[in-house]
Amino acid sequence: MKKIWLCFLLSACGGNWIVPDGFQYVPIKTDNYKIATWQKINNVKNNIMHVYIEGDGHAFDAYGRPTNDPTPRGTLVRDLAAADNFENVVYIARPCQFIMDENCSQTDWTDGRFSQKIIDAESAVIKQIAKNKHIVLIGYSGGAMVSGLIIKQNPKMKVDKWITIAGVLNHKKWTQYFGDEPLNKSIDMDALPNVPQIHFVGGRDSVVPYDLAKNWAEPKI
Repeated sequence: MKKIWLCFLLSACGGNWIVPDGFQYVPIKTDNYKIATWQKINNVKNNIMHVYIEGDGHAFDAYGRPTNDPTPRGTLVRDLAAADNFENVVYIARPCQFIMDENCSQTDWTDGRFSQKIIDAESAVIKQIAKNKHIVLIGYSGGAMVSGLIIKQNPKMKVDKWITIAGVLNHKKWTQYFGDEPLNKSIDMDALPNVPQIHFVGGRDSVVPYDLAKNWAEPKI
């Protein structure tokens, strides 16, 4: 397994997102949540799909207090999906983003953001959309953790490549690094999945610092 680390500086985009041509909004019902997705399926015969998983969104305000709605204010991950010129591309929000249903509670985007029911819901969405297709799975920020846990818990899922962007890959070490409260209702990822992977980290990222992130995989720049 080859792990490659590349550094670049990311900045989130603000404002309302204009759905690009070719993408369709499709909410998907799972056992616990209804999940927002935007899909561009231009070739059902193509056996490969690019799947993007959103980050933690607006889970906390500027003062570090939990919000009442984790829907991301920026459009970075959706912009990345929209700019992907591959034939089959899907953007998947996290539970309670864009759709606040009756099963949502604040723990779903705070200490339980990586709980088993969250991972189960995101896994179910991918299985419904991709079926038996091969997948390039891209996770941003906390979505990196979600995507890694999905791969580890679904060994039959055909993930050809795992890509993370400014990703949290071990929340216990991440919270310890900043002296934050542990995410006691979340599960962790003690070892990375055994699939081809690329991890993009920002040299000036203060949320997932490079000196922390580099310890989660063998650095190769």
